[in-house]
Amino acid sequence: MCLCDAVSGKGTERMRGLAGWTGQRGAGWTGLCLALVTVALLIGGCRSNTSTVPTSTRIGVLDPQRVLGETNAGKRAKDMLASFAKNRQALIELEEKELRRMEEDFVKQGSVLSAPAKREREEQFRRRMSEYQQKVTDLNREVQDKQKEVLDGFRDKIEAMSGKVAKRLGLQAVFDRGHGGPTLYFDETVDVSSQVIEEFNKTYP
Repeated sequence: MCLCDAVSGKGTERMRGLAGWTGQRGAGWTGLCLALVTVALLIGGCRSNTSTVPTSTRIGVLDPQRVLGETNAGKRAKDMLASFAKNRQALIELEEKELRRMEEDFVKQGSVLSAPAKREREEQFRRRMSEYQQKVTDLNREVQDKQKEVLDGFRDKIEAMSGKVAKRLGLQAVFDRGHGGPTLYFDETVDVSSQVIEEFNKTYP
């Protein structure tokens, strides 16, 4: 008998029949108890069939910042980004230096310049300032795009190395333990950062 039959009208009629079965009170109660036991077994069986959660789950956590800072590939990536940003900063400083020179020349020559010449120099300075601001915006965007490109590529490598370590240790999942990551609490014994760093340096010496 299915669970749906047990809770339907047909099932109710069957239990009522059992309750009043024959004229003997004991036999009727025995039938009712057997019916209830059957229902309980059916409910327990349905619940066990729908359960897919493993009885034990092994997980690990990983600190991506440690991997970035303590692996050879991570150090190279950081050095490359620092060099890229430094070069762009040098270009900005050259523009700033030129603007300061223009401003100082204008102040020095202001007393001898005619009104039309002053207006022309002021307009020229405003154009250079606008160009400088646009260049700063463009160079900052270049740095941000480069940083995203490099760190996204490094993140892909972290995921690959985490997968290798997880398979070796029999882990079913590895979570990000870094600041802002999804992990709210963990025991330090499940931290696999050191193992991933070791695997990383073997693969990318």
